Amino acid sequence: MDFALVLLIAFTVFLVVFVKTELGLYLVIFSMLLSPEITTGSGGLAEGRHVVIRTEDLILLVVAFSWLARTAVNKELGLTLKTRLNRPIMWYVVVTAIATLLGYATGSVEGPGGFFYVLKYVEYFVVYFMVANNLSDRSQAWRLIGAALLTAAIVSVIGAAQIPSGQRVSAPFEGVEGEPNTLGGYLILSMAVLAGIALETQRLRVRLTCLALLALMVVPFAYTLSRASFLAVPFVLTALGVFSTRRRLLVAAVVLLLAVSPLVGLALPKPVVSRILYTFEPEAGSATVRLGKIAFDPSTSARLISMQRAFSAWTRRPVLGYGVTGAGFMDVQYARTLVETGIIGLAVFLWLTWSVLKASLASFRVLQDPEERGLALGFLAGTVGLLVHAVGANTFIIVRIMEPFWFLAAVVVTLPGLAATRASAPPARQFRRVA
Repeated sequence: MDFALVLLIAFTVFLVVFVKTELGLYLVIFSMLLSPEITTGSGGLAEGRHVVIRTEDLILLVVAFSWLARTAVNKELGLTLKTRLNRPIMWYVVVTAIATLLGYATGSVEGPGGFFYVLKYVEYFVVYFMVANNLSDRSQAWRLIGAALLTAAIVSVIGAAQIPSGQRVSAPFEGVEGEPNTLGGYLILSMAVLAGIALETQRLRVRLTCLALLALMVVPFAYTLSRASFLAVPFVLTALGVFSTRRRLLVAAVVLLLAVSPLVGLALPKPVVSRILYTFEPEAGSATVRLGKIAFDPSTSARLISMQRAFSAWTRRPVLGYGVTGAGFMDVQYARTLVETGIIGLAVFLWLTWSVLKASLASFRVLQDPEERGLALGFLAGTVGLLVHAVGANTFIIVRIMEPFWFLAAVVVTLPGLAATRASAPPARQFRRVA
């Protein structure tokens, strides 16, 4: 595409968003999973990876600049809405940046990889603050939620179309190899939200719509063959059952599904069963971890070995670790956070995730509208699921999971304040803003 045309499009988006910020939020939401990627350079940055820029990154950059410009012109809007998550987010970014700078100073972090990874972490927090600062009423919040669920539905249809190929299902525009774990985590969050709304709503039409979307997402979710995602499912169901006011409905639905499955021929697809059983099938010539008489496959063994190595490396730099990308690649969120940012970084990360859980539970208890309660409940359960998913993936640093996650977090956290305002009221004025 001609550079001048790109600039013209960017400038047009800037002007449109400057006038109507909500349009920019729609662009960001749809681009989260539906934006193509551009791989630049022939060499890797860090962990053997290339520089990858998505249309989404450019859209988010333009929308963010437009938002900042609009804020600068209209001083009454303020810059940052004060929420329960501001402080842990700030400290997470600060600790991660300091650990990475120390990594550069000591030589454990080399090249621009660490810088770009930290920038990527900041990117999804920008989504959180943009959404939180631009929500003005409940109807707007639900329009944005509708756009997010529509995106998830489109992604699910594209995923289902990949099943006949025999390959593991992945999200659109994920490159040649794809990232099934990423799609699995994204669908866990989306399905949890739909399940929460379906449980709490008192309107049959809304419940049927949510169940239809759930059915649409279950099929591509199963064919991601993501064991970390499968492991998260019972924890999501448990969270829904513990906190829902209509847990009997959930229990009845699960029991009914289990009862009718043999009668109607419902069963787990053979590739799913094979993938789960493969966990306990070691391969000759590959590193194998054993727990008593149980031996694990090469993939699971590699994760367990990387956790062991991470802990061993952490003992040599226990406070702030080696910096982002400073300790090599490992596909386990908790081990990676510990070795890259030390005990301080892990503590701040756990504080941040705990704050998200507390904030979503607080919203669930305060909100009166059944659908809004369902949204908060679903997000709470989805967060629990992602915490489990993170045992087998770098869940909380994957942009395509984290941007939808922080978008939903912004809506759930700000909804209690919006619930007391009229649709025509100015944006969440009852919140105190920090200049």
